[in-house]
Amino acid sequence: MDLRSLPPSPSPGLLNLIVEIPAGSCNKYEFSEDVGVMALDRVLHPSIRYPFDYGFVPNTLAEDGSPLDAMVIMAEPTFAGCLIKARPIGVLDMNDTGHYDGKILCVPVADPRQSRIQSIQQIAPSQLEDVAEFFRTYKNMDGRVISIGGWRDSDAVAPLLEACVRAAGG
Repeated sequence: MDLRSLPPSPSPGLLNLIVEIPAGSCNKYEFSEDVGVMALDRVLHPSIRYPFDYGFVPNTLAEDGSPLDAMVIMAEPTFAGCLIKARPIGVLDMNDTGHYDGKILCVPVADPRQSRIQSIQQIAPSQLEDVAEFFRTYKNMDGRVISIGGWRDSDAVAPLLEACVRAAGG
């Protein structure tokens, strides 16, 4: 799977997101650029499962040296390697072992039931806390020190995306 021609943003206000890990999975997959496929990185503790489909925005480079992380709220999990055109609605600010590791939260454009969701304010605070707690627990069990700075609304996405596109040479 060659992602070089896939733009990070197909049009203003939207992202292309490649799913690495479907919601509900404790298998952690990562895209291997060397061979162009999804690879099993590791299996998490069975009590730790991804709350949303989780992946990355192609052709970006975040501060942690990886593509920009993104999650998408889906009614049903998709699959590793699935391309989703998504509308970003907010950012979870997180620092992981000294590096900023923000995670964009999105809704899929293809789901008409989520067409009115434009802001993180439209998501239940308990659901947002579940996501933050997932990362606290998962990273802690990996022995990594993280800090969660909280959630920022959709207006925080564009500057983060632009910086990650520039860092990737775009």
